[in-house]
Amino acid sequence: MSKYFGTDGIRGCVGEEPITVDFILRLGWAAGSVLAERFEGQPSVVIGKDTRISGYLFESALEAGFAAAGVDIKLLGPMPTPAVAHLTRSLGAVAGVVISASHNPYEDNGIKFFSHQGEKLDDSLQEAIEARLDQPIQQVPAHRLGKAMRIDDAVGRYIEYCKATVPYGTRFEGLKVVIDCANGATYRIGPEVFRELGAEVVPIHHRPDGLNINRDCGSTSPASLADAVRREHADAGVAFDGDGDRVLLVDHEGEVLDGDQILFILANARRANGGLPGGVVGTIMSNFGLEEAFRARDIPFQRSQVGDRYVHEKLRELGWVLGGEASGHILCLDRASTGCGIVSALQVLEVVARTRQSLHALADGMTRYPQTMINVRVSGEARALVNGHAGIQQAVAEAESSLAGRGRVILRPSGTEPVIRVTVEGPEREQVDQLAQQLAAAVGRAVETSA
Repeated sequence: MSKYFGTDGIRGCVGEEPITVDFILRLGWAAGSVLAERFEGQPSVVIGKDTRISGYLFESALEAGFAAAGVDIKLLGPMPTPAVAHLTRSLGAVAGVVISASHNPYEDNGIKFFSHQGEKLDDSLQEAIEARLDQPIQQVPAHRLGKAMRIDDAVGRYIEYCKATVPYGTRFEGLKVVIDCANGATYRIGPEVFRELGAEVVPIHHRPDGLNINRDCGSTSPASLADAVRREHADAGVAFDGDGDRVLLVDHEGEVLDGDQILFILANARRANGGLPGGVVGTIMSNFGLEEAFRARDIPFQRSQVGDRYVHEKLRELGWVLGGEASGHILCLDRASTGCGIVSALQVLEVVARTRQSLHALADGMTRYPQTMINVRVSGEARALVNGHAGIQQAVAEAESSLAGRGRVILRPSGTEPVIRVTVEGPEREQVDQLAQQLAAAVGRAVETSA
């Protein structure tokens, strides 16, 4: 088990281990020394960050660590996470580093790495960096110290890349779009991409101050975007998260479209024009309504574990290109090497512009089933017991029988909290709520008897 790295890098509260200046300095050196051993010549890394205030602090710490290891640094400044992945490849760097805690509040921060191919760091390299963290910093001789430089045209480079992910000649003239930048990393690039493609853009939450990232805005809080779409009589709304790898959409009526509905629109459009090799990958938490909609259209659908990393792995395994999560983490691997909120939104609006159908009409073929989730707190010992507990298995079987194939029951240990997440989906809200409560009670009784 990894000591520091989770499924999406290292993350925590600023000032608490491991998100401290001394640890981030050591992390920069450890990563730099491992990379310097594996790549010939004078290797370089690119570093990007979101807009939270602690990014300045950790950017400097990483820069010092990499320089001490003899690695050059290319500083991008505030940039969406997927832009760092793209520019890692474009600039010929051996790795990319993002300073971000994604959709978390400003009090948190984190570090995640991309390989030289712009994909998540492979496990062997990650393990080597962790092992090196236990060693004291050994600075290279002065003549081998790394140098740092700013990449002044990073924003323009990524804008052009994003525009190139839609067919040549695509224009959004006649579309009015509200863009919620979550006071995060997309605050410059997001609105500009859509403007340059001809849309009338109304940006909101695009003035970061270091403390307001994700605060009552963005993909985790789309209510203000829905209000703005209705107020502006816009055709669509686009909500990014703090680091720009997630996106949710809002139709002209102010209804929020989640990642499952985005996948539905993209899969249908791609199937119609022959651009959907294979099928679509969701996660165990993807709505049952998405699975039903794909089944009705003979579109293959498979589920992975929760997390874009696992969606990516499943897509590679199957040779497919389209997948994602309800949270808005969408992967279009024939357009980008990692999830990009801007690229995903462009793919959907290209369908709107080409078909002259509204978002509301395009999403109409999928029914999003009611879903209820209840967290049941458990101890470490009880957590190991509940998955095989006879009483729980009986309760699950009874719930599944009640749903009669028109829904799902999911019991999932949390990866971040000492809880079992009890989730029930089905066509009727009242039945879903009742079954979730019954199942949560059964899990609670099992925890009590095994304590």
